[in-house]
Amino acid sequence: MTSQVSSPAEQADETVVGEQRKAAGTKDVRRLDRVIIRFAGDSGDGMQLTGDRFTSETASFGNDLSTLPNFPAEIRAPAGTLPGVSSFQLHFADHDILTPGDAPNVLVAMNPAALKANIGDLPRGAEVIVNTDEFTKRAMQKVGYETSPLEDGSLDGYQVHPVPLTTLTVEALKEFDLTRKEAERSKNMFALGLLSWMYHRPTEGTERFLRAKFAKKPDIAAANLAAFRAGWNFGETTEDFAVSYEVAPAATAFPPGIYRNISGNLALSYGLVAASRQADLPLYLGSYPITPASDILHELSKHKNFGVRTFQAEDEIAGIGAALGAAFGGSLAVTTTSGPGVALKSETIGLAVSLELPLLIVDIQRGGPSTGLPTKTEQADLLQAMYGRNGEAPVPVVAPRTPADCFDAALEAARIALTYRTPVFLLSDGYLANGSEPWRVPDLEELPDLRVQFAQGPNHTLDDGTEVFWPYKRDPQTLARPWAIPGTPGLEHRIGGIEKEDGTGNISYAPANHDFMVRTRQAKVDGIEVPDLDVDDPNGARTLVLGWGSTYGPITAAVRRLRRAGESIAQAHLRHLNPFPKNLGTVLERYDKVVIPEMNLGQLATLIRAKYLVDAHSYTQVNGMPFKAEQLATALKEAIDG
Repeated sequence: MTSQVSSPAEQADETVVGEQRKAAGTKDVRRLDRVIIRFAGDSGDGMQLTGDRFTSETASFGNDLSTLPNFPAEIRAPAGTLPGVSSFQLHFADHDILTPGDAPNVLVAMNPAALKANIGDLPRGAEVIVNTDEFTKRAMQKVGYETSPLEDGSLDGYQVHPVPLTTLTVEALKEFDLTRKEAERSKNMFALGLLSWMYHRPTEGTERFLRAKFAKKPDIAAANLAAFRAGWNFGETTEDFAVSYEVAPAATAFPPGIYRNISGNLALSYGLVAASRQADLPLYLGSYPITPASDILHELSKHKNFGVRTFQAEDEIAGIGAALGAAFGGSLAVTTTSGPGVALKSETIGLAVSLELPLLIVDIQRGGPSTGLPTKTEQADLLQAMYGRNGEAPVPVVAPRTPADCFDAALEAARIALTYRTPVFLLSDGYLANGSEPWRVPDLEELPDLRVQFAQGPNHTLDDGTEVFWPYKRDPQTLARPWAIPGTPGLEHRIGGIEKEDGTGNISYAPANHDFMVRTRQAKVDGIEVPDLDVDDPNGARTLVLGWGSTYGPITAAVRRLRRAGESIAQAHLRHLNPFPKNLGTVLERYDKVVIPEMNLGQLATLIRAKYLVDAHSYTQVNGMPFKAEQLATALKEAIDG
């Protein structure tokens, strides 16, 4: 989606409405154009659920939004510690936006660790809602507070709202037959109710969700509903919150259509199901659970009614082996993983290159090397996708740019795999996978026709007139070999990883044949038809910022900030990384400077320099978090002026 991104000063713009309400004894309501909220607490405090529910209600209200979940890798990280803090940031607005926001306007801190881990990201004047019940001497000492930040003046630059969330929740639930510990677990719902009041969020969806989630435990459902309503009522009645806020729906931000909030992994899952239906092929997923790709396995397992088969294998190698077998059997085959799993799958990816069968390798990138940062984002697998196999084994690479775009990227990866009979890498990352935004549900007629024609009989005539099937006789346009379903009479052929003879598919060690087959497989990938690269350059700039994948949002937000400040800068974003768009070289030649921001140490820049001999400038970050728009705007301004 496109966006008009406000500057930090514009973010603070607000209009006071309903002054008569105050005169009548009700609270002020202030209208904002955008808000950035961050919920933070222990990983067991339900911050992800709280953020997700607030997001769902915001989406149903009609705001544009973008989210950034951030949580520890441990299932239950050490309570009350800085490494154990889990947070969820939501940016919502009355206009089109691109990123989860640079700096929160509101922080909900459930304990001292959450406050200390996040306070540095807040601008002066931001609101801080603090659960005072958790600010015990021991809890504060655990994170290095020698004195209470609520009393020592260190928070004087913020609008602090001290709220005994735990006590209020327990008091609200005293009529229920719950232990104190059980009642305390609902404090996140109290906080959600309070924030829902502050920002005029709908409540019906959350109430339906709680009833459904705890349908088998009606007492727990009733307790959570009571806590949620108590939080709302607290905001309405307490003197500490004298103002509530309205953020109008983004009425003009979207083309007409049906919209829903969607995460990258969910969009990618739906894209895979849509691709299988458009190809009229069963979808087969062979996978081994790994963060942050596991959600795709979980989601696809729900769609057996669409002919989806999911296999949770014993390891990564078995997962891709089963998927490749399914491809041989005529399915749209997929394997999902992250960087460590790609390393284990590399031999079978090479086998798929040799067999020339369609296979989608979905890599949801995370911080590395090795186990690295399982729950943090990175773009460091590009060179692994390009070259991480023995021998000359070229594989096309496609990368989505936003959570919603994961749907379209999945369809595009399937198109390439099916048309050209090749494995294809789909490179998403943790930021896209877990983040969410509104997505327009497409009409069926908008989806591409991906149907394929399987081999039906002999395709070659020998010199003596005999008709035979040659498994490596190629389509002259795509260089794809025929796809023969096992068991089809007369189409029996040899498979395996040893080099095949051109045409016949017989094993061949002939040097000339190997040279020909290697070059042919490379030519097939090089010849894949991909759209030309679009360049956004309204003013004839001298500097181009080139990106790929999830950097799209921060780059675009930064570019628009610079343009509003009077700077001239061009932007282009790559979806196809192998092969590159055919006009990329021409585009690069038009600019004096090319800047490539990446969440790695310059992998795309390395490829661009090598292929086009362009002195591309890298701007890199590998801290497990996405770029901030202001950070990129500063770096790009220096490039323009340099």
